[in-house]
Amino acid sequence: MQPEQTKFLLNFLLPQLKSEQAGTERVLCAIPPDRGEYRPNAKCMTAIQLAWHLSVVEIWFLDAVIQREFGKTAPRPAKVKTACEVTQWHEENLTQRVPLLEALSGDALVTPVDFIGLRNDPAVASVNIAIRHFVHHRGQLSASLRAMGGKVPAIYVESADEPYPSSAGNAASDTQPPPAF
Repeated sequence: MQPEQTKFLLNFLLPQLKSEQAGTERVLCAIPPDRGEYRPNAKCMTAIQLAWHLSVVEIWFLDAVIQREFGKTAPRPAKVKTACEVTQWHEENLTQRVPLLEALSGDALVTPVDFIGLRNDPAVASVNIAIRHFVHHRGQLSASLRAMGGKVPAIYVESADEPYPSSAGNAASDTQPPPAF
């Protein structure tokens, strides 16, 4: 991969990162405040642990791009108790990092970064891994929301709990949205 290709890739991935953040925030804040300790199975993380994991690990991957090495993940601040507080922490930290990512040179983005001995990809690849990682865990959380007594928010188009806005009155629209999940 050449430095100019890494800049293209970063410019392609950053809007996706920002777009996916909105869906993730909606899922995190849909965790009922009194159900943060919910876990579907004893082997699973609690809802709040999973919310923190997906948030902190995304920031960890972005920091690896910025610093070109994987450091330690941040501990959860004592004041961060609810999923909405995790969301606020995540949003603040992501907002701080995006300009740092945008300012990186192609040479910095092409620098190989050792991912705990498992991979040694160009730094920019960690942005893509971060997106896939939090989308994966967001899916885990969204699958548990109803069992927690919560509602599944629309992530892309709609959910059974949050239907697509009616197109009634719009004669130009004869199409139906995809089925709710």
